[in-house]
Amino acid sequence: MTSIREIIADCEHRMSKAVESFVHELSKIRTGRASTALLDTVRVDAYGTPMAINQVANLTVPDAHTISIQAWDKGLMGAIERAIIAANLGLTPSNDGIVIRVPMPPLTEDRRKEIVKLVKKLGEESKVSIRNVRRDAMETLKKAEKDQHFSEDERKRGEDDVQKKTDGKVKEIDAVVVTKEKEVLAV
Repeated sequence: MTSIREIIADCEHRMSKAVESFVHELSKIRTGRASTALLDTVRVDAYGTPMAINQVANLTVPDAHTISIQAWDKGLMGAIERAIIAANLGLTPSNDGIVIRVPMPPLTEDRRKEIVKLVKKLGEESKVSIRNVRRDAMETLKKAEKDQHFSEDERKRGEDDVQKKTDGKVKEIDAVVVTKEKEVLAV
């Protein structure tokens, strides 16, 4: 027997996951500022196996416009450099034999506007997934009312709680979108 509290807790957990996923996706978007998250998708062919770049090197951000990569095995420097170029991120690494530096090229105004559109689109997709979770929770509450004899008042209170959680998560996504938009448009 599922309680209303469990249904709401599951709903909140799934909504939080949607927000986390959205924030993680945003961390991969290049904003002109250096971030090691930009290289999360880069796979280096190390020892015959594709490995995440952070498994073969130490990544740091010495300043706002540079990512510094120090390979644990100097023999992988060329492979790391090739992997960054092959990842097609619009980044050009420079290898001095000790450290690979990846400078962040400045963004054009048109590119900034495209990034803002993408951020808003991702935000809207996340809000849709949150609303889908809300719909599922509402259906579960109605089904539980019929199956387990919850009173109509209890179901309505549960639906109100679900709606409040939905509104809160949507506001959270809106706030993240506004913050990211300001970050992208800042020159």
